[in-house]
Amino acid sequence: MKVTVIGAGLAGSEAAWQLARRGISVELWEMKPGKMTPAHVSPDFAELVCSNSLRGAGLENAVGLLKEELRRLGSLILEAADATRVEAGGALAVDRRAFSAYVTKRIRSHPRITVREGEVTALPEEGEVIVASGPLTSDALAASLQDLFGPAATLHFFDAAAPLVTFESIDMDHAWFASRYDKGTADYINCALDEASYRAFWEALCHAEEAEVHGFEDKNVFEGCMPVEVMARRGEDTLRYGPLKPRGLKDPKTGKEPYAVVQLRKDNAEGSIYNLVGFQTHLKFGEQKRVFSMIPALHGAEFVRYGVMHRNTYLDSPRLLDRYYRLKKEPRIAFAGQMTGVEGYVESTASGFLAAVELARRLKELPPVDFPNITAIGALACYISNSSVGNFQPMNINFGIMPPLGYKVKGKRNKNAVLSQRSLEWLQTAEEDILADIQC
Repeated sequence: MKVTVIGAGLAGSEAAWQLARRGISVELWEMKPGKMTPAHVSPDFAELVCSNSLRGAGLENAVGLLKEELRRLGSLILEAADATRVEAGGALAVDRRAFSAYVTKRIRSHPRITVREGEVTALPEEGEVIVASGPLTSDALAASLQDLFGPAATLHFFDAAAPLVTFESIDMDHAWFASRYDKGTADYINCALDEASYRAFWEALCHAEEAEVHGFEDKNVFEGCMPVEVMARRGEDTLRYGPLKPRGLKDPKTGKEPYAVVQLRKDNAEGSIYNLVGFQTHLKFGEQKRVFSMIPALHGAEFVRYGVMHRNTYLDSPRLLDRYYRLKKEPRIAFAGQMTGVEGYVESTASGFLAAVELARRLKELPPVDFPNITAIGALACYISNSSVGNFQPMNINFGIMPPLGYKVKGKRNKNAVLSQRSLEWLQTAEEDILADIQC
């Protein structure tokens, strides 16, 4: 038995790993380094092109539950994240280079995974395939998929990555280390702006010159990863209630909350590089330097990477895919990752995990697991395959797509904790069966 996996991002790497663990030979295709995209800089697998954070770690967060489900089921991506973790308060953030290197080493060293370097321009005409080419699918493969689906089936939106600065170039006279509400350790650098400096920054941001992106319009921007300049244009106080909100952050010099706060998060284990939290952007590089340097703590900042804008391609999954991420009209073809309409690193990993586990079981003539929608893994699969969804949009995991408890629990955090417990109780009963066919 052999399966072709196209793309060695988070979803493709996870899928290849889960198949190989279950005794299935995998041919993993990756077009890097022979062909790169505007957003990729590393030849390694599972490259994190946007934030280095896998978001909230606690079980009161839906993404925290999703991570725990994957962790218990032997996810390679979660193994790598835990091994390369950097401090980030209540979030799971990683050293992005060490993380990708870890995944690459594990994949390349597995005896059942054969890595093929080169661009795939069309799907194999026979055999089992998992397409995990990602939101940056090459034009040739995207055109081939479009022919397979028909003209109305493929959609796209635009995504953006935030700039990185060196720690030594940050003026700490205008910044301090803290986490919001002193939760966890003081892992964020907080850059204060008074009212005058905020207004000047906001005005400059609203009128800064954007890089040319063919077909880009504000209405097409996915709300979960909106460019900071688009957010600014929605109103003077939008940033102050979004990524620049000062709530829970007291300036030690004044003992009060500043008018606005820009947060920086560690991007590598050494703490030599930080990213601007919530500052995904597609401004021209010179404009990024000019405008972001208006933040007092960043007036002399050294930018080691500017923000970039790139195309994300995703499918009309409710019309095309089933709950196992398989193409309804041709089940030998499955999809995984952000192109299915799951949004986020962990969500992409979960789709690759489920697509691979169910494919392995089918090849071995075992019944499917059928993760219920009380689990985060199952809720995502049910969402992307729900044909009643009208205007399908990419979705992060959230408790809103999981069924309610049926009884009241006082307090949102307490309710979310109970929802997580419900999922993990089911997982405990099913874990032995899910992992029964693992050979290594």
